[in-house]
Amino acid sequence: MNAQKTYEIRTHGCQMNVHDSERLAGLLETAGYLDLDAIPAADRPAVADVVVFNTCAVRENADNKLYGNLGQLRPAKLRNPDLQIAVGGCMAQKDRDLIVAKAPWVDVVFGTHNMGSLPVLLERARHNRSAQVEIRESLETFPSTLPTRRESAYAGWVSISVGCNNTCTYCIVPSLRGKEEDRPPQDVLAEVTALAEQGVIEITLLGQNVNTYGVQFGDRRAFGKLLQACGSVPGLERIRFTSPHPAAFTDDVIAAMADTSAVTPSLHMPLQSGSDRVLAAMRRSYRSKRFLDILARVRAAIPNAAITTDLIVGFPGETEQDFMGTLEVVEAARFASAFTFQYSIRRGTPAATMPDQVPKQVVQERFERLIALQDGISWAENRACEGKTVEVLVAPGEGRKDGVTARMSGRARDHRLVHFALPPGLAPPDRPRPGDCVEVAVTYGAPHHLVADSALADDPSYRLRRTRAGDAWQRTQAHPVPGRPLVSLGLPRMGPRADG
Repeated sequence: MNAQKTYEIRTHGCQMNVHDSERLAGLLETAGYLDLDAIPAADRPAVADVVVFNTCAVRENADNKLYGNLGQLRPAKLRNPDLQIAVGGCMAQKDRDLIVAKAPWVDVVFGTHNMGSLPVLLERARHNRSAQVEIRESLETFPSTLPTRRESAYAGWVSISVGCNNTCTYCIVPSLRGKEEDRPPQDVLAEVTALAEQGVIEITLLGQNVNTYGVQFGDRRAFGKLLQACGSVPGLERIRFTSPHPAAFTDDVIAAMADTSAVTPSLHMPLQSGSDRVLAAMRRSYRSKRFLDILARVRAAIPNAAITTDLIVGFPGETEQDFMGTLEVVEAARFASAFTFQYSIRRGTPAATMPDQVPKQVVQERFERLIALQDGISWAENRACEGKTVEVLVAPGEGRKDGVTARMSGRARDHRLVHFALPPGLAPPDRPRPGDCVEVAVTYGAPHHLVADSALADDPSYRLRRTRAGDAWQRTQAHPVPGRPLVSLGLPRMGPRADG
């Protein structure tokens, strides 16, 4: 490249995709591309030289969203034939050549197993003046070995596994991400330690099913041990993970959560349905009683745990009685919040061809009833936090109205979103930085967040703690994109492959 070309990554989907996009950014910057956001707004072109879509295939509208976005870029491609458009992620793994057939102006299609090929594929497409479609059926290299441009200076994602061995009938992810492959524990700990040394104080361990971690190398208690090992890394204050599976959630993991002070009192435990009949049809290998028993054991060990979940409404064959079972379990579970979805057909899954697909209007009506129930529970659970002191890890961009309300925002240790007020007349140098921590008292529990205006009270409650993470964020203000770390090299594999 004679002149430095710009790139933009548009990410759709789960936390795994967000983390994968950090790897893609690292690859592109290592190859000489410049983040479009690094150019001052007044000089920034409307469209980058390379636009990468990192896609999701979980929801029905994922197809429409991708092809709609590609259609919006077609005029720009016609104006500038040198513009390159790349599509990666789960939708690319699924649709492959169909993407180029539907959108011939796309230059590169790459899958979930060969992210590291992106720079080469872009150069090949540029040289050959033809679309390059390259999909691999198995993982070429674990993503952690690739360069990374992380989004945050104070919090980081760490993949412990990729792929999934479950066969849930509604889910297309296993066919796109492949069978589970676990990283050796020493590789995970090396990455966690490196992040902590850079100033990161919060990590989130990622996997399609984190608590089956270790099955590939014969240690079914490996995840609990990993939590404890991460908890011993100097400087690390918060450890989160997502997502576990109820069928494999064991008491040793609960004990590790309770005994490791850095593990936060939060748990995302996908329920999907409260009907045992529907759970069986989904091939979810647990039943509602086992699910509630897990929650009871977690709360016995961690009384202040905030538990969240995923729910699907309208799975094929779901009756009103089945749905009432879901409402009953949700009422009993007292989730802090829930990600609730209407079932949508995904081609290639067993559920797509099941009989008794539930009519859209019935699904919508049930969905609204479930949302109303969970919103009421969330509000009651948040109201119960009023008067309590919480430690908030300050974050940029969490509060859309912070500028209007003169508040700042961040996450409590249980991952609840907190909007907090600052003491009156606070000078700019004395304000919290992203990555710093503040202790404030909750003054109001709203349905989906907490408000902590205790700094404005007659007897104010507000304490700022400067952190290494805040220092790390401060250092990034001189970077091309303020707030974002520079590219870090990938970590070489330190342990033997899990498959021997």
